[in-house]
Amino acid sequence: MGRKSKQKQQDPTPHQPRQAHGTRVTKRKAKEVAVGNASKKSKQSNSIKQAKLPRKPKDPESSPSIHSSDEEDLEALQDLGSDDASIHDDDEYDLDAASDDDMPQQPPQQLVFSDEEEDSDEGSDDDEEDEEDDSDMSDDDDRPVKEKLSAKKSKKLDELALLEAADAEAEMIRTNISTLQPEEMAELDDDMVLPTEEDKEREAVEGADAQTVYGRIRDIVRILGDLRRFKATNRSRADYTQQLIADISSYYGYTPFLAEKLFSMFSPDEAIAFFDANETPRPVTIRANTLKTRRRDLAQALINRGVSLEPIGKWTKVGLQIFDSSVPVGATPEYLAGHYMLQSPSSFLPVMALDPQPNERVLDMASAPGGKTSYMSALMQNTGVVFANDANAARTKSLSANVHRLGCKNVVVCTYDGRQFPKVIGGFDRVLLDAPCSGTGVVSKDQSVKVNKTERDFALLSHLQKQLILCAIDSINTKSSTGGYVVYSTCSVTVDEDEGVVDYALRKRPNVKLVHTGLEFGVEGFTNITGKKFHKDMHLTRRFYPHVHNMEGFFVSKLHVQPRSVVKNKLAQGEKDDDDSGKGVLVDDEDDQPDVTFNDDEDKELMQKNQRRKQKAKGVKPSK
Repeated sequence: MGRKSKQKQQDPTPHQPRQAHGTRVTKRKAKEVAVGNASKKSKQSNSIKQAKLPRKPKDPESSPSIHSSDEEDLEALQDLGSDDASIHDDDEYDLDAASDDDMPQQPPQQLVFSDEEEDSDEGSDDDEEDEEDDSDMSDDDDRPVKEKLSAKKSKKLDELALLEAADAEAEMIRTNISTLQPEEMAELDDDMVLPTEEDKEREAVEGADAQTVYGRIRDIVRILGDLRRFKATNRSRADYTQQLIADISSYYGYTPFLAEKLFSMFSPDEAIAFFDANETPRPVTIRANTLKTRRRDLAQALINRGVSLEPIGKWTKVGLQIFDSSVPVGATPEYLAGHYMLQSPSSFLPVMALDPQPNERVLDMASAPGGKTSYMSALMQNTGVVFANDANAARTKSLSANVHRLGCKNVVVCTYDGRQFPKVIGGFDRVLLDAPCSGTGVVSKDQSVKVNKTERDFALLSHLQKQLILCAIDSINTKSSTGGYVVYSTCSVTVDEDEGVVDYALRKRPNVKLVHTGLEFGVEGFTNITGKKFHKDMHLTRRFYPHVHNMEGFFVSKLHVQPRSVVKNKLAQGEKDDDDSGKGVLVDDEDDQPDVTFNDDEDKELMQKNQRRKQKAKGVKPSK
């Protein structure tokens, strides 16, 4: 509820906080109560202390010197009382018990001295009385200072105790917010979750505390999980979402634009899991090179060298995950001999989806550093041809080195812009396009992605990807008996670079259709998200997330390119079926003309007339 409704309720006493989930003790209210109670307590303690003060001794100069034993005993008792008062200023006493009149007095003790002792001790007695008088005066001067210090200390302690109680109450609410009832949640103060304007200004100047921000993120996620039940009456979903995106940007280090772009793809709790997974490095994985060894033999050789490993999963027969190693994994004799390749499991997926067959012509349009190229060469058993292309000539050095080390003899390395490939060479059975992307799926590897990607970068990348996928489709041999497939993949999770590009290719090339990737796991692609609608077969694509599959974020789609003649025949067959079924061309109801059906003879005359018109326009004598 808002603040007005909370004012109608009675505030709980500061020393007896209520245990039920009713009106809570917030920090603002706790501070006000603490200040008021501290002032009352200080006044009460001052009145008590004044009543407790012992009677001041008389001025030694105005009164004659006292040498009797009775008066010396009284002065000693008064000094003891003043010492007790100065030490225990903060304790509470009974006023009657603290008065001097009611204090029990014992009869004075009679001491007998000789005349010589009295004469010899007379001077020392005077010195002791002077020292006692000086100590009494110093105690009187220090007593007001001690009283002020103790009052301030007591006031601060009371405020701190009340604030700690409020913090404990707030923490209890945060941890048990999912168990609150709707009416109890409605009584919750907004300041317990959303920061005030003063808090935002302070965080902007001084910087936000990481623990506080993360706790607020978890609270907002719980509320957005069941907004109708948990939200405050004066708050909307936009208020919580806006604050959550700001906290994600602050805590995880993303730009506000990228944080909002990634957040919009998930539910609130899944989005936090995705951001948390990007902060954790992925496990080290290797791929066994089946051209030179088997995975079992490779695993045994590495175990003998002190490497702790196990298979990645049932979905791959060549992957191994390394947990610990006493030797550098990238410098073992097995690595130098080309028995394995350091490769992330997500880069296995596009090659598995492409499934190249022996004796085929395959193109890898963006192949560096050679992990996917060498995997394709191994699946083809060093037969056929694999064209490994990369537009960056500097990266082809590592590509060539890996190809030679792994023993790939059917690979041709080239350096062309992928958009030139239909003109340079074509007629491929299969094409793999692992397109350049923003890298939002590999943030755990490259943390710079959080801050160096802008909206313009995404627009330029998606434009380049659309050009490349059309060139990859045009490079396919549509008459291939075994192939005719294009695999489009990215290491990004944004919709603009994944489903948006594939949907563009399906609209521009009617002879292309989506087929199943053949991967047994993964999340289905989006067919509708944030108001954008894609092709109905987009669910055949696969998405992979770090928080779900413990690998880099990836997108994989598989396209089957059919001959254009087949598409034309299908269209013609569809028109013929319409003619056989008696369907004709419908006209407007406003015209009183009968329904017009298709007539082949009439259409032939119209087509010939149109052809003669075009020839005449070109300056060619029209044929009869």
